[in-house]
Amino acid sequence: MKTHRKMLLPLIVLIITAITPQRTKAQDLSGSISISGAFALYPITVKWAEEFKKAHPKVKIDIQAGGAGKGITDVLSKVTDIGLVSRDLNNAELKKKAFAIAVTKDAVIPTISAASPYKAVLYKRGIKKEALNNIFITGKYKTWNALGFKNTAAIHVYTRSDAAGAAETWAHYFGKKQEDLQGVAVFGDPGLAEAVKRDPSGLGFNNIVYIYDTKTNKPTNGLVPVPIDLNNNGKLDPDENFYNDIDQLIAAIVAGKYPSPPARDLYFVTNGKPNNPIVKAFLKYILTDGQKYVTEAGYIKLSKDKLKKELDKAK
Repeated sequence: MKTHRKMLLPLIVLIITAITPQRTKAQDLSGSISISGAFALYPITVKWAEEFKKAHPKVKIDIQAGGAGKGITDVLSKVTDIGLVSRDLNNAELKKKAFAIAVTKDAVIPTISAASPYKAVLYKRGIKKEALNNIFITGKYKTWNALGFKNTAAIHVYTRSDAAGAAETWAHYFGKKQEDLQGVAVFGDPGLAEAVKRDPSGLGFNNIVYIYDTKTNKPTNGLVPVPIDLNNNGKLDPDENFYNDIDQLIAAIVAGKYPSPPARDLYFVTNGKPNNPIVKAFLKYILTDGQKYVTEAGYIKLSKDKLKKELDKAK
């Protein structure tokens, strides 16, 4: 027995020695990174940063919202390490070495105020894509009676003033660009949500997390999603009515019932392939352990295959 113990002791020491440097390296990760960009990604990025810093207390992560346009501009000009971008990159950005890694998914949803007098009827009829196009793009529909209501009040249309992935995605749903959108321009997701919330005649659009309360899973932030009549039959069928809570909506997006766009992937963008050790570690965390916070924060998980693909890109 003594002989076996003498043989085992060096082996145990070797194992401990091999493991210890790796642990020390993880614990000793220190420094700072800066992030700016899409309002759509801001809430979940803050959560990811908080959890990441629990394991790496010497790391500082500065995060600022300001729209996808700011995110891509900042990262390409090397003002920040990461840009939060809520749309696909264009060819000009790719030529400038913008490197995108998908981290989660969400959707842009048309919205009205919870105090809207049109809410009940809209949840019986839905609203056709063509009608939304005539409101947000052509401007042909200017009053609520154009949608079949007796009320001749003007439709107060709201859009984004900042270069926004949400606005670009919403416009892309109609085959257009953000600058083609009609309406009063308001800065940021929170600003647009507040403008529509306060206006019973208003119509706008927001990302999921600015419509639903992630604690109750209900649209209780003063906004109500506008259901889309996807099959254009003039009524909201049961399989089109998935806006009651965030879980129903996410399931509809995953199943492909809600169209893409306006559903879309959300990206962390770096200037070229990431080589900063903190950025790489943060990305690895987000695409692995950090995914457990995605659903509870009101976002949609990427598939396992997609996560593996994005993780390979980040290495």
